[in-house]
Amino acid sequence: MRVSTVILPIYPWREGREVWRAADDLGFHAAYTYDHLSWRSFRDGPWFGAVPTLAAAAGVTERVRLGTLVSSPNFREPVTFAKEVMTLDDLSGGRVTVGLGAGTTGFDATVLGGEPWSARERADRLRDFTVLLDRLLTEPAVTHDEGHYRAHEARTIPGPVQSPRVPFAIAATGPRGLRLAARHGQGWVTTGDGRLPDDATPTQSRAAVRAQVERLEAACADAGRDPASAYPRAVSTNASTDASAGSGVKPVSRIRSTDAASRPASAHAASSRSTWSRTAARDCAGVASSPRRPSPVVTHAWP
Repeated sequence: MRVSTVILPIYPWREGREVWRAADDLGFHAAYTYDHLSWRSFRDGPWFGAVPTLAAAAGVTERVRLGTLVSSPNFREPVTFAKEVMTLDDLSGGRVTVGLGAGTTGFDATVLGGEPWSARERADRLRDFTVLLDRLLTEPAVTHDEGHYRAHEARTIPGPVQSPRVPFAIAATGPRGLRLAARHGQGWVTTGDGRLPDDATPTQSRAAVRAQVERLEAACADAGRDPASAYPRAVSTNASTDASAGSGVKPVSRIRSTDAASRPASAHAASSRSTWSRTAARDCAGVASSPRRPSPVVTHAWP
């Protein structure tokens, strides 16, 4: 089990550089940041861009992996984003992971002046975005004229440092998203089952995640991928990783490790005890509401 952290993009760089250096020095496996234009209670406060933040972090870290959790088509375009991802992978020496998700109906969905997309259209766009981004990061020149996104002789040269491309961690809980993750992902992001009540028990939460893992395995089988090799890790932004929690998932799955997020980094560094529970979402919300508190942790094992 490897422990990682989420660092919200709320720090002026004179402060942020020390936070990212600390993530490297403390031995976290990866440090993610949220790729939003604004987010919840931070809408009227400091909130910096994810890509420039990760570029700066690459320059002050040496070992820790860097990534978005998650990027979405709400305001991203595959051609321009592929160029930024390739550049980040070069700046970091091949340490980038790209989290991808369909986005929501929040601020990012309307900030450009349009109407928010339906859930179906968000899923359609994530599919098309992921397919084209995959091509752009694996082929030196791409012309693409299908779906919601286009490319005409787009060049992504010299390509990512990592081969065949940077890994994708795809956020998915429904059938379409899980099929997409099975085809294109090297990691999986889940926030548990949003239909569970806020007072759901750890047993209920473990059962919900266990069912999602089983559906992901079935999607991998349908796509001709062995879950053990295609998905050696899963990411959860509402969970954590004590032995009892892990035991709720691993016996029913060939997925070998989990990412989790629930506790502030300082607390988790001292103790990894917590629960696979929907209450973890409230823990994260509490962290996010205070700009100076450490952000939630995630754990995982990239090769």
